[in-house]
Amino acid sequence: MATIKDVAKLAGVAISTVSYALNDSEKISKATRKKVMEAARELNYQKNGFASDLKRTKTNTIALILSDLAGPYYSELTTGVQEVSMANGYDLIACSSQGGPQSTAVKFLREKRVDGAIILAHNISDEDIVESARKGFPIIILDRHLENEHVVQVEVDNFHGGYVATEYLIQQGMKEIAFISGPPKSHDADMRYNGYMMALKEHKLPIHSKWRMHGDFTREGGYRATKMLIAQGSLPDAVFFANDEMAIGGMQVFKENKIKIPKDISVIGYDDIQLSEFMSPPLTTIRQPKYEAGALAMHLILQQLSGTEVNPYYKLSTELVVRKSVK
Repeated sequence: MATIKDVAKLAGVAISTVSYALNDSEKISKATRKKVMEAARELNYQKNGFASDLKRTKTNTIALILSDLAGPYYSELTTGVQEVSMANGYDLIACSSQGGPQSTAVKFLREKRVDGAIILAHNISDEDIVESARKGFPIIILDRHLENEHVVQVEVDNFHGGYVATEYLIQQGMKEIAFISGPPKSHDADMRYNGYMMALKEHKLPIHSKWRMHGDFTREGGYRATKMLIAQGSLPDAVFFANDEMAIGGMQVFKENKIKIPKDISVIGYDDIQLSEFMSPPLTTIRQPKYEAGALAMHLILQQLSGTEVNPYYKLSTELVVRKSVK
């Protein structure tokens, strides 16, 4: 089994430099750290004795790494992962990526304290994922674009979902359509926005920068963004919220300002969380396969652990759910 001395020799650096690199020290450059981590990955070096022991004997545990452990979207996804893992005798550890490079989630990845990982967290860097992924330690990433021979992508077709949502609004007579986005670094929010833009361009409809605002995929984020939208003094015909939680926050603002849905403004969301159909009015939205994505990710982990080769990329489709929030 490789030692820290072996890593230092292959990378052409001192043992202390290897230690700095493995502990994310700012005392060395990014280039040096990258060289050391590449050598460690090539030698299949494990950071410490505890992690090495775990790799000699399977842990029968999979890590599910999420941006946030709360929220209805994550609940349905987790259920899909959990049911497949339990049916196959595996334990599941769900952990938050909050804290970025210093989070417990990153520690699980770097030290291999589990048998594999499923990641839906934009604040786990591509570098951390690539450095951790290797044969025998499968990583599945959800709604993220990252090509690596040891990383499998499971993506919902968010571009098409964004296009279909906008196209539906246009077909119902909407011409000025605002978009409330998710966090700036969210791949899935960007894809939904790109689909929205494509539909507007195809119909030669106006594209106003004032009609795009950022939320953070939370109800509070949607509430704040909608207040800013109203504060501009004129309303669009419709608002496309990049997820249902933000749409629910936005609908509350419209209610507080006596703006009637859909008489005065139409609203469409994305996700089809359970609460959506119980809103007043019930929320028209794009359904994405939350449970199915989680179940598929877990199946792919198990296949790789058994030595079966899998495809590097999977795309899941979305579906328009028409209710009463669009005029």
